[in-house]
Amino acid sequence: MEFISEPLQNYIEAHSQPEPPLLHELNKETWQKVMAPRMLSGHFQGRFLAQLSKLIKPKTILEIGTYTGYSALCLAEGLDVDGILHTIDHNEELTLIQRKYFDKSPYKNQIITHLGDALEIIESLNLKFDLAFIDADKANYLNYYNAIVPKMNQGGLILSDNVLWSGKVLQPAEAKDFDTKILQAYNKLVNQDDRVESILLPIRDGLTLTRVK
Repeated sequence: MEFISEPLQNYIEAHSQPEPPLLHELNKETWQKVMAPRMLSGHFQGRFLAQLSKLIKPKTILEIGTYTGYSALCLAEGLDVDGILHTIDHNEELTLIQRKYFDKSPYKNQIITHLGDALEIIESLNLKFDLAFIDADKANYLNYYNAIVPKMNQGGLILSDNVLWSGKVLQPAEAKDFDTKILQAYNKLVNQDDRVESILLPIRDGLTLTRVK
């Protein structure tokens, strides 16, 4: 579902910061070579991620769901000079394109990639995070959130993608639509969790911004 018209989306992008050349190249290659290219954050959401990261200048970032690396590169733009971004994915087939663009970027020494089960990897990281981005399998959103909150610094931000799920969250989920059920439960949990403050933004497919108290 598109929540705003294509002409209005084009206007928004035309009046926002341009997409950096390296990210434009990655965007194009993802659409040419990778399955489900709509999973890419893209120009507008990517600029929002970069701007938010620049505002808080995180020393540590955690990303769940690397895909082709577009959102990681956006988030890395705001890293503190000695900051590190840890990004996790389970799809080994995407590692070559990730590494290609990470190595072309100014952040190649600040991005650490992890391949495997995200929950196990999160547990193994003896770190506190200033910024986290959840953009992976929807079935584990509740598990990811519960694993991440205790590892966030006070005032840290958690971003959760696809929380409107093409508008499916508005209606009772069908019996076999497990992802929609999970996202409905996730949105309710994040909104009612007294450890955090949240706002759901109508950016692309829904992006929740959560601040840990």
